[in-house]
This record gives sequence, C-alpha cells and structure tokens, in this order.
Amino acid sequence: MSFNVTPGKVSLNDLSQIYWESKSVTLSPGAKKNVEKTASFVKDTASADTPMYGINTGFGKLSGIRVPAEQTDLIQRNLILSHCCGVGDPLPEKIVFLVMVLKILSLGRGASGVRTKVIEQIESLLEKGVTPIIPSQGSVGASGDLAPLAHLTAVLIGEGQAIYKGQILSGAKVLKRIKRKPLVLKAKEGLAMINGTQVSTALALAGLFDGWRCSLNSLITGALSTDASMGSTDPFHPEIQNLRGHQGQIEVAKTLQILMNDSKIRESHLVEDIRIQDPYCIRCQPQVNGACIDLLRQAAKTLTIEANAVTDNPLIINAMGNKDSQMRIISGGNFHAEPVAFAADQIALALSEIGAISQRRIALLVDPKLNFGLPPFLVSNAGVNSGFMVAEITSAALMSENKHIANPCSTDSTPTSADQEDHVSMATHAARRLLTMNENLSQIIGIELITAAQGIDLRKEI
Repeated sequence: MSFNVTPGKVSLNDLSQIYWESKSVTLSPGAKKNVEKTASFVKDTASADTPMYGINTGFGKLSGIRVPAEQTDLIQRNLILSHCCGVGDPLPEKIVFLVMVLKILSLGRGASGVRTKVIEQIESLLEKGVTPIIPSQGSVGASGDLAPLAHLTAVLIGEGQAIYKGQILSGAKVLKRIKRKPLVLKAKEGLAMINGTQVSTALALAGLFDGWRCSLNSLITGALSTDASMGSTDPFHPEIQNLRGHQGQIEVAKTLQILMNDSKIRESHLVEDIRIQDPYCIRCQPQVNGACIDLLRQAAKTLTIEANAVTDNPLIINAMGNKDSQMRIISGGNFHAEPVAFAADQIALALSEIGAISQRRIALLVDPKLNFGLPPFLVSNAGVNSGFMVAEITSAALMSENKHIANPCSTDSTPTSADQEDHVSMATHAARRLLTMNENLSQIIGIELITAAQGIDLRKEI
C-alpha cells in the first residue's frame, strides 16, 4: 500500500510508520506541479549565457569551468559515475528505503529544479521493492552525502547495483526487470540527487526509532530490577519529580510506579527492609532515564525538520511565491549536515547512558554485598555454577564499547575537496554508529531482563 506524502508536512509518526512498515510513498499531485514549474525554469537557464553553478558549470573547486549547453546532460551523468566512491558494507535495506523516501520529500518541495520523472523513478524502486546497494562509508556530511547518494542515483540511470527479490543485479538489469527505462539526467538533476543530507538523516532517524524502543524497554527491566533487589519506590513519588519539573523524569517515575503497582515483593520490603536509600542505579532512574528521553525528543524535533527540508544546492527560490514573483537560482549551504550531526551525538549520549545505568543494575543484582539477600551471581549452588557472572561481564563490555563510540563526532572536522569544503559535519558516521550502539544497548537490556527475572524467581525461595 502506498503512502501519499506532502513535502514539508510529514510528521515524526509518519516517518516512524514508513521505517517500521517499509511503506512505499508517492508524492502528492499538488507538489508535482511545483516540481515541474522549477524544472522548466532550470531548463531555460541551462542554455543561457549567465553561468549558474552546477547547471552550466563544473562542481566544487571546478565551478569556474563553463560547460557548453550540449554537454549539460553529460556532465550530470559523469558527476554520478565519478562520485560512486563509497566503501564498506552496504547499508541495511530499511535504511536505504528511508533514504529514498527522504529524497522524494526533499525534491518534492519544488526548489531543486528536477523533473517529476526523477521522483517517479525513485517511487518505482520503492513500489517494486528495489534496494540500491549503498556502501556505508565515504561521506563527511558536508556537501551532501555525495558518495552514498551517488550510488543510489546510479541505479536510477541504469548503473550501479541493487537488490531485487533477493538477487544482486546491475542497475540496467533491475530497471529492465521492473519495466523502467534508465533515467537520462538533465541539467542540475545529478547534483540535486547527491547534494543533500538524506543518508545521514535516515541513519539518525533509524537510530532514534530503535533507541526509543530500547529506552522504553529499559523502563520495564528497570522496574524488574528494582523489584528483584527489593528497592524502594519512594524515589518515584510524583511530588519529587514535580518539584524539579523535567517532563521525561516525571513520565519515567510515573511509569515505574505503574509497573510496580501491587508488587508482593515491594509489600514485603515495606515491612522488613531497614535500608534508607538504594544505590543510584535504582533510586535515580527517573532522573537518568528521564533526561535520556528528553534528549531523544529534542533530537526527534531536529530530525523531523530535516526530513522535510530542502538540502541540495543551488536552490530555486520564489518558486512558490505569487505569480508575479521572479524565480532566482541562488547558491547556499543547506547540504551541510551540522544539525543532523548534533542530533546524532545527542542520541548517542542517551543510548550510552541508558546502557550504563542498566549495566549497573545488573552488577548490583549479581553482587551479594548489594542485592539484599540474593545468592552470589544469582545461583543457588554458587561455586559449582558460576551463574550470571559472565553475563554481567558481557554487559560491561557492551557498555564500555558504547561509552567509547558515544564521543561526539560533530566536533571533528577535516577539510576536503581542495579546501572548498573546509568545514564538515561528520554527520554520516555520527549517525551510522547508532546502529551499533542500539545493537549493544538491546543486548545489555536483554541481559538485565534475564538477570532481574532470575532475581525475582529466587525471591520465592528466600
């Protein structure tokens, strides 16, 4: 079933559905009219005497070279072929799917000067389940995700490779299979395809969506660990949270209270436990996990804006003004992915901290000095059986790895393209590492789940 989208108005919930359900999308008819209007303007500009970057000139440091009108199509094709320089493992299919959707949203705003044929070619790949093979490495998140987006575009023109029905096929073969002709790129279309933050943004959104699920799961395991350790629920009292006022903290405390409502272990704790305060990994869950949730929401706001943004260069402005307004082509820097890099760094910090506090709860439960009466390493015949000793060590290894790779990427810039691109965002690998971090985090939470469940089972024997 196809999902009709209006560029500039796609919500985070829409993007989440597209990601989880792999819904193909089509552009709204009204948006297509704006697209054709600017494409016609670019066509006229390409044959004019005035040099226009990327339309009748070279690219980047070569922008001073004028391209004859009869070669404007050739330079767009050559641009794509020369930029297919990505390396590394292919991006996951769900990520590539989202990249294509985001490209439609960006081009569909009608400020990029491409024909609707370009968008329709992408729509066809989505509809038929064709996944262009996009290497995961090669972008610094500056003048757009140049290399990865070039590999996507290559399939549109019958080059590159794609996965179709489980087979790896050449771009030419896959287009033939789905009964599409290779696209002949016109003025600016190749540049519009590879300029943009769609790969960085898709990776960051995937990291956000997976991370959000992990954050919610960690509340369940946190409640179980609190119960298994006979921890107090007093720190989750709503008035404590309200006196501070952070929304995430308030919601986490409320969720933990609901999850632990009517706990028999908690009732026995009220009678027997002489402890006044629990360790921070139990007591400060609202403060830590709540802050992480607030951070994820902040990143979500940035990424929703970016998903709806026009991020190529140059742009056609006044395309949607009144009928008397004059269109102009202006060079800018919307392709710089700094907002995405910051959002990815924020997500990474949240994922790292969710895992860190989860791991400390695992460590608490296996430690007889801290777990309030549970056997060492949560096994009755300790010594003969090592119990959860190494499960806790594995969680520590995963936690440590996430801490290391959570260091900010947005502060690391290296000049490229003969210093034309002298400050870059590093958004692409800032977002790509989130895939690894979420995998590690899900394993930590899984270990906490079985550890807490074991602790609760052992309470029956004490």
